[in-house]
Amino acid sequence: MKPILVRDLMTVGVPTCKRDTPVKDIARFLLEHNVEGMCVLDEEGNGIGVVSAEELTAAYSREDIQVLTAEQVMREGMPTVQPDMPVTLAAQLMRDQKTRIAYLTHNAAGIIYPAAYITYRHILRHLAAQNEQELKDLGIKAERKSPLEAFIERRDAARKKANPNK
Repeated sequence: MKPILVRDLMTVGVPTCKRDTPVKDIARFLLEHNVEGMCVLDEEGNGIGVVSAEELTAAYSREDIQVLTAEQVMREGMPTVQPDMPVTLAAQLMRDQKTRIAYLTHNAAGIIYPAAYITYRHILRHLAAQNEQELKDLGIKAERKSPLEAFIERRDAARKKANPNK
């Protein structure tokens, strides 16, 4: 039996934020989009850290929680895995690093940015899946919108947010 690889379960496209993003906005995003964490990018676009529910709950008891930013609460660095790695090995590495999310990075012109990610939730979905159809939104072969469709969707969402009465 062929092992399941990270690329078979990963999600392409990574939620990201800037260093100065308020933690309240990050918490809202994580909840609204049902994701484990956000990768923090520096000014050039390099991934420099992660803010997940773990970091947010650790900072929750601070008196200044309402004014904290991503940079102030992030875990520095990005836990990474390779796309051709068996998921069993990736899961063990994630456990060893005490993280529920790991990234697959891409290097373009010296900028190392997160391109995809895998979480415990991906692994649990695979474990619980009754058939491959239940996982059609995951992995390198996932059904995706065309770039134009994705642009139109983001544009329309931005317009709606800017003019909620329309």
